[in-house]
Amino acid sequence: MASEKVRLTSKPRNKLRRQALHVKRKRAQDSSRRDERFRRKREEDKHPELREDRLKRNVPLTLDRKRVWDEVEGEVGDGIGLSVDAERLKRWRTERQSDGDEEDRSPSSGSSESDSPSEDDDLDSMIDFGSDDENQADDTTIPSAKPPKPNAKRDPTDRATSPTGSTTTTKLDQTPDSLASKFPTLFAADSRPTPKILITTSINSTLHHQAELLTTLFPHSVYIRRSAHRYGHKFSIREISSFATARNYTTLIVLKEDQKKPTGLTIVHLPHGPTFHLSISNWVEGKKLPGHGNATNHIPELILNNFRTPLGLLTAHLFQTLFPRSPDLVGRQVVTLHNQRDYIFLRRHRYIFREKRVTEKSVVGTDGKEVKGVEGIRTGLQELGPRFTMKLRRVDKGIQRGGDGVEWEWKGGMEKQRTKFQL
Repeated sequence: MASEKVRLTSKPRNKLRRQALHVKRKRAQDSSRRDERFRRKREEDKHPELREDRLKRNVPLTLDRKRVWDEVEGEVGDGIGLSVDAERLKRWRTERQSDGDEEDRSPSSGSSESDSPSEDDDLDSMIDFGSDDENQADDTTIPSAKPPKPNAKRDPTDRATSPTGSTTTTKLDQTPDSLASKFPTLFAADSRPTPKILITTSINSTLHHQAELLTTLFPHSVYIRRSAHRYGHKFSIREISSFATARNYTTLIVLKEDQKKPTGLTIVHLPHGPTFHLSISNWVEGKKLPGHGNATNHIPELILNNFRTPLGLLTAHLFQTLFPRSPDLVGRQVVTLHNQRDYIFLRRHRYIFREKRVTEKSVVGTDGKEVKGVEGIRTGLQELGPRFTMKLRRVDKGIQRGGDGVEWEWKGGMEKQRTKFQL
């Protein structure tokens, strides 16, 4: 019936009739889609397994899910220039080391053991091939969806190379040992001192208010203006770094300006580097945010999301050194650094736990099911600001480009393949 309504025999020459026919066709399409949704809902109410299978298949195919990685062959060193998952890299090294240990233990193993099928293979075969009776019973009880053809083309969601979600907690313990040995002061978690940050701007800058806002964002920080006098000495980054090191500062942050807007951050880890150069976009002050709150002097909590490569873990460790290890939980403030497609989004919120209202839904996890233990609890967020977006442009081994050289630098050709990311 719906296909007969939608089919067009000929195109009318009258404009009003064409409009009426188009409206009629759209209504017929909407009606058929509505009937299909209600039919599917009735079946899923009878058999909830169908709804779970449908939600499992209907995962949006984003660039994050299609993310590709560089193939690892042999020893890769610190892996800064490679797009490699640090967790998979560490697992691969562990398996390789365990295989080498097994070969050393049994160098003259017979070939009969390798040729004979193992128990694991039998178990896998038992899992893969079920009995026909069970399949027939399942078909009689649950109306299955369209069965996939043996030679059919895979669904785009199945072709995605990254089965994990786009938002994952950064695992700082997966850092390669070679990378930690190259920057020992940055990865020394036990002997990490309390951060003391010196914030300044570029020469003759007008971003004094924005620099003052950064002092509220980073605890134990102070802002010192650079000389703007025509006869004053223009101190370089190296001279400012030596000045800050002599006064027990741990980090130097330089705010860059272009057309009276913040365009970049240069973060120097004292006393010997490394130096990170980041560009800034979409700077929004807290007072311009709708429903914003006012920040307090409490030390915030820190959330690092989705830093997965060795270069991403290096950047995450840098941001970790900017905040003290023991936050003030009484202040209920949290700073989030979320990496997505090599863009680092910085947000600061104040949170509060409250009871769930009757009209609100429960908290749902990544699997689509309700999270147990928090059925009656909801979290309210109030953004404090400032908010901005950063992108890593260059990493210097020491202080500035001269001297030790450049460790990593962004190039335009890195974004030619849209499914490969550096962080």
